[in-house]
Amino acid sequence: MDELDILKKDWQKKGEELPKLSYNDIYKMIWKKSSSSVKWIFIISILEFLLPNLLFLIPSVRTHQLEIYYGNNSNYLLMWFTIFQYFVIFYFIFQFYKRYKEISVLDDAKTLMKNILRTRKTVKHYVIFSLSMIFLTTLLMAASVYFNPDMLSVFYKAEIPDGYTEAELRTILAIGFVIVGIIITSLIGLIYFLLYGLLIRKLNRNYRELKRMEI
Repeated sequence: MDELDILKKDWQKKGEELPKLSYNDIYKMIWKKSSSSVKWIFIISILEFLLPNLLFLIPSVRTHQLEIYYGNNSNYLLMWFTIFQYFVIFYFIFQFYKRYKEISVLDDAKTLMKNILRTRKTVKHYVIFSLSMIFLTTLLMAASVYFNPDMLSVFYKAEIPDGYTEAELRTILAIGFVIVGIIITSLIGLIYFLLYGLLIRKLNRNYRELKRMEI
């Protein structure tokens, strides 16, 4: 039982010596819990962007990534696709910041309920976009390897393994990217479910409590 449940129980007690909590006491507790949940959504979205990009500080990772982007025949489509992702992710992070600032202002219950719904909608769109981009990126990688023979040199620095033609290796790599894309998308989806899902469930519960109090 969390702090809000304890307060609700105290609020509903009759004939006890403990002082009864008012509507405003309960509302302030819900507001604080909602503000904390949205703050963590904002923080997690920033960490989610920063942590993978810190890998680019490693020279070998940065060099390999640039080779994938440019290859021997300039793979500009993948590069511009990545830039597009960055812009949209920045947009969502800014939206999470706005949701946090909006919900951090102590206002009436109806406004708080509205902000909770807006936050939930923003998180839903962000998760759908992120998972879609992860899978689409692997599909672009697969297509790049399959249709661009020059990309083989990025993954095979030495000679092509015996028993395989270039076309066979490109096909194997492309299929491998698709399979890896499905696995990674599923794993990231599970992480989103655990992190964002937990916070959204808390917001949903707060919303239901506010709705009951408004009746």
